[in-house]
Amino acid sequence: MAVAALVAWVVTAAAGAYLLAAWSANGGPSTKVTRFPALVVAGHPLTAALGLAVWIAHLATGAAGYAWGAFAALLVIIFQGFLLLTRWLVGRGGRHARGAGQAFPGTAMAVHGLVAVLTFVLVFLTAIKAGRP
Repeated sequence: MAVAALVAWVVTAAAGAYLLAAWSANGGPSTKVTRFPALVVAGHPLTAALGLAVWIAHLATGAAGYAWGAFAALLVIIFQGFLLLTRWLVGRGGRHARGAGQAFPGTAMAVHGLVAVLTFVLVFLTAIKAGRP
C-alpha cells in the first residue's frame, strides 16, 4: 500500500506539473488579472514536493513519524489545492474567467484531483498501519 501511495503521488505530481506548465505558458504570474494567488500557486507544488520527500523517507526507513509527517503535509497541500480549484471553478464557468487560469484543461484537473484523493487515502491508511509517530 505504501508503494501504491508513492505511485499515486508521482502521478498526481505529473498531472500537477502539466497544469503548472499550462498556466505558465499562458501568462502565469505575468497575467494582469488572475484568480490565483501567486503564493498558493508556488506553495502548492513546493509543499507537495516536500511531502513527497517525507513520504520517500518513510519508505526508506519505515518510521511512522515520516508517514504522519507526509499525511500532515497532504492536509496543507489539499487545502491549497482546494483553494486553487474553487478559484478555477468560479472563473472557468462564468463571465469572470480571466488570465492564465482559463487555459487549464478540465481533464487534467480531474485526473490531478482524483488521483490526489487516492493518494490521500493510501497515505492515511499506511500511516495508521505504521502506528504512532
